[in-house]
Amino acid sequence: MHHLHLNLVAILVSAVILWILGAVWYSPALFARPWMAALGITPDPSQKKGLIPGMIASFVGDFILAFVLNHFTLWAHATTFGWGALIGFITWVGFFVAPSFPQGIYENRPFKLFFINNGYWLVGLIIVGGVLAIWP
Repeated sequence: MHHLHLNLVAILVSAVILWILGAVWYSPALFARPWMAALGITPDPSQKKGLIPGMIASFVGDFILAFVLNHFTLWAHATTFGWGALIGFITWVGFFVAPSFPQGIYENRPFKLFFINNGYWLVGLIIVGGVLAIWP
């Protein structure tokens, strides 16, 4: 039986990359305003304390995602950034776009929301897939 040799440091760094990318992606400098508008959220400064549980949950989810993506890159024998990025892209299409596109249609959500949310995951999975592939 083949045992995978997961690199926990690479997984942790990948989780940090995803977490930082998310903080930047959903910041006022990029997509915070259109994302909130698409969801009908009105900014409330008194709600800032509620961000901490969300940020912690995001990091935990990013760590789990990097852990799973590391399995995918190892199973695919991806050893270059390009191949790892391809694994990230395939993961994005199969596990993010495929379910969220029809869900957005059923929920009558704006396509702008689909593009903002899935754009983040596209960029993140391509970067992290590449990083995990080249980090032994």
